Amino acid sequence: MSALHRLSLLSAALVLAGCASVSPDGLRADVAQLTAGRTAGVQAALPATDAATRAKAQESIQRWLAEPLTHDAAVRIALLHNPGLQARLAALGVADAERVQAITLPNPHLSLGRFTNSHEREIERTLAFSLLDLITLPWRTERQAERMQIATLQTAQEVVTLAADTRRAWLRAVAAEQVAATHERMVEAADAGTELARRMASVGNWSRLQLAREQAVLHEAHGQRARARLAAATAREDLNRRMGVWGAQAQYKLAAQLPALPATALPADGIEATALRERLDVQAARRQLDTQAVRQGWSRAGAVFGDIGLAYSRNTATERDGSHRDITRGWELELPLPLFDWGGAARTRAQAEVEQAAAGLQDTAVRARSEVRSAWLTYRTALDLARQQQAEVVPLRQFISQETTLRYNGMLASVWDMLAEARNSTQAVAHAIEAQRDFWLAETDLQLALTGTSPGNAAGALGAPSSGGAATPTPKGH
Repeated sequence: MSALHRLSLLSAALVLAGCASVSPDGLRADVAQLTAGRTAGVQAALPATDAATRAKAQESIQRWLAEPLTHDAAVRIALLHNPGLQARLAALGVADAERVQAITLPNPHLSLGRFTNSHEREIERTLAFSLLDLITLPWRTERQAERMQIATLQTAQEVVTLAADTRRAWLRAVAAEQVAATHERMVEAADAGTELARRMASVGNWSRLQLAREQAVLHEAHGQRARARLAAATAREDLNRRMGVWGAQAQYKLAAQLPALPATALPADGIEATALRERLDVQAARRQLDTQAVRQGWSRAGAVFGDIGLAYSRNTATERDGSHRDITRGWELELPLPLFDWGGAARTRAQAEVEQAAAGLQDTAVRARSEVRSAWLTYRTALDLARQQQAEVVPLRQFISQETTLRYNGMLASVWDMLAEARNSTQAVAHAIEAQRDFWLAETDLQLALTGTSPGNAAGALGAPSSGGAATPTPKGH
């Protein structure tokens, strides 16, 4: 190989090392591209790195909070304002800087020495650098790029998970406020019945037993209202945490009601193929396997020959009387001798890591298939139950209430019958709201299982209506 050819190879490697640079936005654009279409149906932006864009984002957040909060606005606020997500994005920027540091050639070492004796003075100059770092630079660059792609995919999973969690929190908060309003009406009906029973008992038309029964109904209604108010307050606090708001910002007004049920259900055809193609955790597992497979080929060589060094020396020896000066030039190649470590352990470890990554990909794929099937079944059943509540149960209760009113006008039913049917109708409305909430929770889990990552255990999905009319929301962390 000619000296010119060797020089050209060295120059190419040095240029490759010099081209590595840190992403100016900390890879946030890459994360935004991966999460497009996956953030709970909302085209949301991520926190920016420059102060001017952040100031504009705060203005948008204040504007959204000043209006009745929709689920789209809640997701946008969470992705712009959640401190945990901001910390994760900053950690991705740190990992990007570490990537550049890992593929940057280490600085060469310059050694200077001055030695004297009775006859001469000797000066040694040595410039040394790691030859293996230079040879393996292209491979290390590719490997670090794969690692950053995996880290970016994992960060994107956290973004879509936060968007889904925020949407769930918004659904629970809105439904809890609606259910709490129905319990206010039930307390009013129970209070009216108890007051009428008290008056009738005071004039001797009712017994103390009948009065006690109405008082028990009133106390039960008060207990249900207290539980409903607690559920509404805790659901709102969960939404506040997701959005990262507190103090004056938390004094927003929620939307009046949940979204209407869709006219048609999502089909089950091709959902497993969609999950395997689109899910971010499956893509990350594939990347992990590819990275380990490439690394396996270099593991043994790196363990055995990881300390190859090349040095250039220029030594000058000068006699004390100055009559003679001798200059010595040369180079040194430092090679480790594989007497004890032949790289067997490194090879075994690399093979085990490849097998681990392959098993992890298979496990992720199996879990994705199972989760998307379960999520679709839950989604379809929740839609059927919600439609049944809205189209059959609530109208049936309204019909019974109307017929009871007619019989009361004809003196065929008592006022107690009317009050009881009013409570039953209001309870049916509360159950319909909960069924509508459960459907949208199941729809959120289905979308996450299709395109994002594991939806986890859906808290309260298809659960039986609680005695208080609203189940206390269970925050879900990821």
